[in-house]
Amino acid sequence: MIKRTLAAAGRLTPLLRAGLISGVVVAAVTYPLAAVGGLGVKAGVDYYQSLPSDLNIVPPSQTTYVYANDGKTLMTMFYEEHRKYTPMPEISENIVNAIVASEDARFYEHNGVDTKGIVRAFVANHSAGEVSQGASTLTMQYVRASLRDSAQTPAEVMQATEQTSARKLREMRMAIALEKQISKRDILERYLNVAYFGHRAYGIFAASQIFFSKLPKDLTVTEAATLAGLVKAPSAYDPAASDPRAATERRNYVIDKMKELGYITAADADKAKVLPIKLKITVPPNDCISVPKAYNSWGFFCDYLKSWWASQPAFGNSAAEREDKLRRGGYRIVTSLDPRIQKIAQRNVNNQVSAYSSFGHGIVLVQPGTGMVKAMGVNRVYSLDQKNNGEHSDPARQGKIRGNYPNTVNPLLGGGDLPGYQAGSTFKLFTAVAALSAGYPLSTSFYSPQRLTSQYWTGWDDPKSCAGGHWCPSNASGAMTGTQNMWSGFGKSVNTYFVQLEQKVGADQVVKMAENLGLRWRSDVDQMMAKYPRSKEWGAFTLGVSDVSPLEMANAYATMAADGKYCETIPVQSITTPEGKAAMWTPPGGAPVEIAKPRCRQAVSVQVARGFTDIARCVTGYGAAKGGCGSWSTAPSMYSWTERPIAGKTGTTDDTRAAWFVGYTPELAAASFMSDPDNPFHVVGDWNYNVPLFSVAYTLRDALAGQPKRSFTPPSGPILGNNRTAMVPRSATQSTPRKSVKPKVKVVKPKKKTR
Repeated sequence: MIKRTLAAAGRLTPLLRAGLISGVVVAAVTYPLAAVGGLGVKAGVDYYQSLPSDLNIVPPSQTTYVYANDGKTLMTMFYEEHRKYTPMPEISENIVNAIVASEDARFYEHNGVDTKGIVRAFVANHSAGEVSQGASTLTMQYVRASLRDSAQTPAEVMQATEQTSARKLREMRMAIALEKQISKRDILERYLNVAYFGHRAYGIFAASQIFFSKLPKDLTVTEAATLAGLVKAPSAYDPAASDPRAATERRNYVIDKMKELGYITAADADKAKVLPIKLKITVPPNDCISVPKAYNSWGFFCDYLKSWWASQPAFGNSAAEREDKLRRGGYRIVTSLDPRIQKIAQRNVNNQVSAYSSFGHGIVLVQPGTGMVKAMGVNRVYSLDQKNNGEHSDPARQGKIRGNYPNTVNPLLGGGDLPGYQAGSTFKLFTAVAALSAGYPLSTSFYSPQRLTSQYWTGWDDPKSCAGGHWCPSNASGAMTGTQNMWSGFGKSVNTYFVQLEQKVGADQVVKMAENLGLRWRSDVDQMMAKYPRSKEWGAFTLGVSDVSPLEMANAYATMAADGKYCETIPVQSITTPEGKAAMWTPPGGAPVEIAKPRCRQAVSVQVARGFTDIARCVTGYGAAKGGCGSWSTAPSMYSWTERPIAGKTGTTDDTRAAWFVGYTPELAAASFMSDPDNPFHVVGDWNYNVPLFSVAYTLRDALAGQPKRSFTPPSGPILGNNRTAMVPRSATQSTPRKSVKPKVKVVKPKKKTR
């Protein structure tokens, strides 16, 4: 390839040249306006000199790339203008030369404004009586793009792009000033990164990817000439059009100009012109709806990522500003999503409940000690297309709107604005931890009748009221009647025990503990009841009457697995700026920290967390280390199904309208639910009681397969109380777990229960 050299001889000094250009500019470009307005050339010169010369350069918007936790698997991208800034060393000289040949043949000879082009444009414009030719240099085109991108109002955008002599004068003055500040090479780099090539390709990186599926450094002469030819009129010269002849003619024109300027030989030009334009079109994904079809379930995690991002003050003062930052900031986001665990979770969810069921069934997995969300599986297809969805399960809406199955984009697992679902006895966590934190030991005992007259007054209208309008909860089974402590009361899920424990510690303190462990109130009723002093009378709170998301419950239980360290749920491992630096933010009154850094605090003491874990072991059949669980529990097979130490809690609501299980090992916490998101009164039924148990057990088993089986650390000290009778647990090394087969569990269906 022949390289063109520039001779310094004969070139005007910048100062002299700028002075001459000023006069030529005014005479040639503003003459039509001056003539009409009765102005002279001197007035035009004065006007030119009064124009601003400083260019406010705003970094161009760039595409944000989102990856799975391996940092390699692309999940999706976010952009308004698909662009990735590319420095000159990563750009082929072919496209540099082609752009100069196509757009500004005298680029290396002028100082920002081409006087010959100005004269030519003046003649054409004067003959036409309007601005028919622009004579814009590459530098002027870059100035125009910068003015457009830095515009704050629609009026400023119009001013930056309108076809007027005034705009042209402003561009010229700024172009001359810019060429005194930066090199020609820098101008070309910036221009190539802001130019629009069509097909939503902004900048040379996006153009190379979209049209040829390659990097800018790998562009051939033919490909470079094709792209350079697009800048003048992307639609007119679109090589992907049904008739590409215009694109081919434009490409050959650029190739001839490259030959004329000495960038390529005549032989190279002839060879390039006979080649057909071979496109390899790539459609860049954008937003969560564009996750790869093979990983459709990732859409729900992606949606959670967007929701989380919109809540972070580090990215702006409003949700709109933060989303704009996501779409324009050019970040590289490595999420916490583990593709292997996600695949396992989704498989187990789908094995339990079909996507064509109105009942939603899902699971969320959170890493204790970091709050990182590892997987979000749900029996739905992430899609906006709901025209073929099933019938709505609410009789009042049937025939009016379709149900949200199998296709939906609703955040069924958390992270959005949906209130969630009642979670039943999984809320006994908050009562137990509040009591332990208040100094009540694990041995705290109460006689627990089948039905209890509580201290909470609800009025005669409440179907569960008795004794003058007091709330009177009952147990799911008569077998729960008797004296219980925290171990047996939790393992058997004895309602009347936990209501008495709640009365001791105070319902308002239980609500505070739930807030301390990450719960937020979204429904009007929950917001009203959670406020003091109403919270003092919220006795039913311990039985899970508040709406909650699986994401919140998984993280609350993850806090116990992390010895009481609460970490906000977070969907990212790292966030990197376009400059390759970690994205930072400064909390109010604090020091700068990485945005992606886990945000943790000690929510409860280590011994309280270990004490809770000991009673939660009673539920799963693993057995407590420091207390007697009793002769039975609500999920005795979880230990054998999971094949490793596990703690957790079952939960159902009245008439089993929803079924839950939240469980954890030292490595992972998981929350699974089954309910009807469209109709909360649609009964799941006792026969589906085990569905969340299966999904949690098999997902934890498969996700942790091959990893060492870690045990929980038992509690010690005063938290044990006076009950030192220890039940020897079946350790992971002593047991011989059964093969994973769904057992046939006969469940007695009581009239009313929460377990």
